[in-house]
Amino acid sequence: MTQSANPKIEAIIWDFGGVFTSSPFEAFNVLEAEVGAPKDFIRGINAVNPETNAWAQFESNSVSMDDFDELFAAESEAKGHRIPGKAVIARLSGTLRPRMVEVLKICKQHFMVACITNNVKAGHGPGMDTDQAKANSVASVMEIFSLVVESSKEGIRKPNPEIYTRTCEKLGVSPTKAVFLDDLGINLKPAKNLGMQTIKVLGEDQAIADLAKVTGLTFDV
Repeated sequence: MTQSANPKIEAIIWDFGGVFTSSPFEAFNVLEAEVGAPKDFIRGINAVNPETNAWAQFESNSVSMDDFDELFAAESEAKGHRIPGKAVIARLSGTLRPRMVEVLKICKQHFMVACITNNVKAGHGPGMDTDQAKANSVASVMEIFSLVVESSKEGIRKPNPEIYTRTCEKLGVSPTKAVFLDDLGINLKPAKNLGMQTIKVLGEDQAIADLAKVTGLTFDV
C-alpha cells in the first residue's frame, strides 16, 4: 500500500555499496585486525589527498589494478602498516540488503531511479564482486535502475559535482527535483549544494524511514 508520491520529486538517485549492501568498512575493519592496524586505518588512508590518492586514481580508471596494488601499499606503509591494494579490493563487496531492493522497486513505480557508484575495474560487474553468484545478484539489482553511472567508466567520481550534474542531465531532471542517498557525508555535500534532497544512510531501517518521509510513500517491506 502506498500514499501519494511527492509531486516535487522526479528522480531518486542511489549510491550502491553501503546502501544496497552492507558497508565495506565492516570488512575493512576485519582486514585491519588481521594485519594489526587500528580500526578505520584504511578509511584514514583514503581520506589523505582524496582527489589524487591511489583510491581516487583507481576509481576514476587512471591506474591499473597492479598500479593500485603498489600505490596503496606505499601509502599505507607510510602510515605504519603496509596493506597491498589487492587485499583491500578483495574485501570490497558486501552482502545485499533485500529490503532496500524492494524499496527500490516501489520507488521505480513512481519516480525515475538511478545509481551513481564509485567503483573500480575489478571483480565482476558494478558491485566488484569476486564471487560470480554474488555478482549475478548485484546484476539483477542493477537491471532495475533506469540509469547506472559508474566512476570507472565516466572517468570522474563522487564527490566531483560533475558526476551528479551528468547523471541529472542523462535523466532529464533538475537536481532540485532529485533525492540522493549515500552512506558518506562527503558524497552528499555536493549533491545538496546542487539542490538535491539528501539522505545519509546510517542503517537500513533509518534509510527506509527517511526515504518514506521525503517521497510520501509507505514501504511495507
